[in-house]
Amino acid sequence: MSTPRKLTRNQALVLDTLEKAGQPLSAYTILDRLRDEGLRAPLQVYRALEKLLEAGAVHRLESINSFVACAHPHHHHDHGRAAFAICDTCGRVDEFSDDTVQERLAAWSAQNGFKIARTTIEIRGHCSSCAEA
Repeated sequence: MSTPRKLTRNQALVLDTLEKAGQPLSAYTILDRLRDEGLRAPLQVYRALEKLLEAGAVHRLESINSFVACAHPHHHHDHGRAAFAICDTCGRVDEFSDDTVQERLAAWSAQNGFKIARTTIEIRGHCSSCAEA
C-alpha cells in the first residue's frame, strides 16, 4: 500500500483487519477483532480510521456505517471520489470508478460554483450472484 507516511501500529492493525476481512466492518467490529492486540477503546480505532481515510487507504460507507480497505491502494485515483456497489443480500462491496460520472459532477460543480471536497457514491441492490438466486 502506498501511503504518504509510515503507519502507526494501530493504523497498521486496523488496515490489516480491513484487508483480511474482505467485507465492510464497523469500527466496533474492528475493535472486537483487535482486543487481543491491545486495542481497548473505540477512540483508538476511530483515530486510526481517521488517518487511514485521510491517506486514502480506507473508505467509509456511510449508508451502512462501515469501513472497507481501498480496493486500489496502488492506483493513483482521487480517493475523495469513490463509488461502491453494495449488495443488500450478501453484503458484498465492489469499489469502482466511472470517469463519465466524475466529469458530470465536476461540470455541475463548476456551473454552480460548488467546490467538491469529497464524493462517495453508494449504489444499493443485489450482486449478480444474489440476483440469480
